This record gives sequence, C-alpha cells and structure tokens, in this order.
Amino acid sequence: MSSLTTEILGTSDADLSRAADLLKAGQLVSFPTETVYGLGADARNGTAVASVYAAKGRPSFNPLIAHVHSVAAAQQLVQWNDLAERLAAAFWPGPLTLVLPLREDHGVSGLVTAGLQTLAVRVPAHPTALRLLRLVDGPVAAPSANPSGRISPTTAAHVLAGLNGRIAAVVDDGPCGVGVESTIVGLSGPDPMLLRPGGLAAEDIEATLGTSLTDRDAADPLSAPGQLLSHYAPNARVRLNATEAGEGELLLGFGSMDCDLNLSAVGDLAEAAANLFEHLHRLDAIGQPIAVAPIPEHGLGSAINDRLRRAAAPRDDSSAH
Repeated sequence: MSSLTTEILGTSDADLSRAADLLKAGQLVSFPTETVYGLGADARNGTAVASVYAAKGRPSFNPLIAHVHSVAAAQQLVQWNDLAERLAAAFWPGPLTLVLPLREDHGVSGLVTAGLQTLAVRVPAHPTALRLLRLVDGPVAAPSANPSGRISPTTAAHVLAGLNGRIAAVVDDGPCGVGVESTIVGLSGPDPMLLRPGGLAAEDIEATLGTSLTDRDAADPLSAPGQLLSHYAPNARVRLNATEAGEGELLLGFGSMDCDLNLSAVGDLAEAAANLFEHLHRLDAIGQPIAVAPIPEHGLGSAINDRLRRAAAPRDDSSAH
C-alpha cells in the first residue's frame, strides 16, 4: 500500500477537476468536509471501496457514509420519507447523516452498506466538498481519512500523517470547522433513532421532528459508522473524567484549569469539538498517557464524550484497528 505518490491538491477548478477524475477512475482522494477530512471513493465501484477498507485497515462490517451534492441525489439512492424531508430541509447541507432503506436501483456497492439493506447518506456543508461532489456527479463513500480506529483528521497534515503513500491525493482546504463527525439518525424503523451523536445536537433534531429520538441498544448489530466500541483511539492510554494529571500523564482540559492543552478554556462545547482531534493528535505525539477533564453530557458534549469513551475503551493492541 505504500507505493503511491500522494498528490496534494488545492481548491482551484483545475485541482478539483483532477480530484474528480481520480475518483471516477477508482482512486482514493481525501477531501475536507465541515466535520472532518473524508477519504473518498466512488461508492458505485466495489474495487475502489475495497481499497478504502485496505487503506484504513477498517473492519469490513463497519458501514460507510455516501456523500452526495443534493437532496435530489440522495433520493436516487434511498427510499425517501416525510421525516427525511423535514430533517433535510432543516439541516442539509450540514453535519447530519440519515440512514434510509436502499432503492432497488441504487447502484451502490455492497461494501458501502456492509451488506445491509440501508444506506447512510448526507450532503456536507463545505463549499469545496460540494464542488467536488458536483464534478463527480455520483455518491462518494467517505469515512474519516485516518487509519481505522485512530484519531480523526481535521487538517490535510493529519491525513498525510496517517495515509501518505496509501491514497492518490488529498485536497487541502485548511482546518475543518466542526471537528467531530456527523450525527447519524436512523429512519428505516418505526421511530427515528440516534445511531451516533455528532456535530449536530440531538436536541435540535428532536425540536425539528417534534418527537424524541430513540436510543440504539449497544448490543444491536452495527447499522451505521462509528459504532465500534474501541474507536477514535490514540496510541496512548486515555483516562476520562480526570480533575488533574496523574504520574506521567498529560492533561487535556476543559474550562478554567491548569492543563497541557485545553479544549476550551471558556467552556464552549463548539470550540471543544473543533479542537478535540487536533489536541488528541498533539498530545498523542508526545507519547505519554492522556488524562481528560470531564465534559458536560449535553449538546455537542454528547458527541465529544462518545468519541472519548471510544478512545478510552479497552482494546486488544495485538490486532489492527
């Protein structure tokens, strides 16, 4: 996987046309979204999608999100319904992924859905991503552009640190604004279900729907990305809800406190979300265990804590993530 020369592309028309041509030719291209950098492949090309799993070392039973440029493009892939219409009208483009039953003529590789009869789909709120998706004019499967289970990338430098030589190109358009992955809502069952907290607060979704989201049972089969227990993990051991650093630990803080790095000194959850992966990258590079201060469990704090719990989960270090 290390024989490629990874091109670094900008956001000019010529560079985005190059990126689109690479994707249409079955190559892997990382591109920015408002949440994190994605690792894109043509979702209709099974060989290309397989190379995403190979590049990331991603478990094949973990589904991928198909990124499209419009609601109309999403409707060509999935069975649309009234709830999807309401959520898309309110939050697309944006950090919300909807899981819906596949249309019979969807054309998406089974590797994208991990063999499920549903598809996770979203329209990202990033001008460069939308320009690229319009040029491709088809669904682009794009998990986060990092080795599977490791810290998600919010800059092109993060992408290159983990995948340089494994992918054809990365489109560099600076840091991502939201900093945690999209919220995933399942709309294929009788009730809307929160499958993964993320960059859009569940409370905002519930206000739009006028009803509460049901919670996924952790014992249920995987139905959406980001549900593996040990995920988003740095190499270093992570300890949560720490008020101070222990012997040999680095402290990742929140709010007013003495620490090595602070997610948000003023206690702003949006700032903390945007800083989360960048700060974990920086601390992990030092090579010492990481202690993390308590984060409030509401709004974007739910998504931050979800990532942190997965980062801190016990894992078998003898197996690849």
